[in-house]
Amino acid sequence: MTPRTLTCLVTEVEDLTPDVFRVQLEGRPEAVAHDPGQYLELKLEEGLWVPFSIAHAHAGDGTIELHIQHWPERENSARLRELMQVAERLTLRLPGGDCIIDPDSTRPLLLIAAGTGFAQMKAIVEAALHADPAREIDLWWAARERRDLYLERLPRAWAEGHANVRFHAVTEVAPEEAVTGERVIGHRGRIDQALATTLDDVSGHDVYVSGSPGMVYACVDVLASLGLVPSRVFSDVFAYAPRDPIVPTAGSLVREERS
Repeated sequence: MTPRTLTCLVTEVEDLTPDVFRVQLEGRPEAVAHDPGQYLELKLEEGLWVPFSIAHAHAGDGTIELHIQHWPERENSARLRELMQVAERLTLRLPGGDCIIDPDSTRPLLLIAAGTGFAQMKAIVEAALHADPAREIDLWWAARERRDLYLERLPRAWAEGHANVRFHAVTEVAPEEAVTGERVIGHRGRIDQALATTLDDVSGHDVYVSGSPGMVYACVDVLASLGLVPSRVFSDVFAYAPRDPIVPTAGSLVREERS
């Protein structure tokens, strides 16, 4: 799709946690069309555009959902939070990004997100379940603390409602209550370490990863040792923070471990 610039109405701003808020926007349905997994850019001021994953599959009703992390110590974050509180309309540019769900693939999905990277995975899960409710989906969501899994109830509902969906909650800090539930699995530690100790073979999966470059490549390196197919892994990080090779060979991983 060719990117478009448009103005959207702000219909709701909701605090999900003290650090994350959800923004609901509304525009012309044909103007906000996008593929699951794409992002938009929000105009903060003249010449300054800030990217955010679109947190839902396109429904044709003109709505847009964003999940925004608020970092009080970051100037742009504070200005953005203030803008959301007072603005009635926002200027957007969309869609962007090639990390979209492959409409022709029926391979099991391995979705890995950190923090508000969940927004992108939410759109992909919604689209995948709409197209094929029986498709195998493993969603891994990492955060420092359990309270940072700001919409935990949603992946829980997917897992409880679909025998083919599993939700893996990964926290660095041990939660006060154990993470349990129907097809809900709790993990402690870093996301790449949890993947390494849990998974065996990912060669048959389509893999989508959303997070910081360090987190994404740490996960890719682990998955490469588990049979990851380079053409079946997708992340926006590959475009804005590329490395060569994106997916290391098994031989190069062995050499790195020995060095």
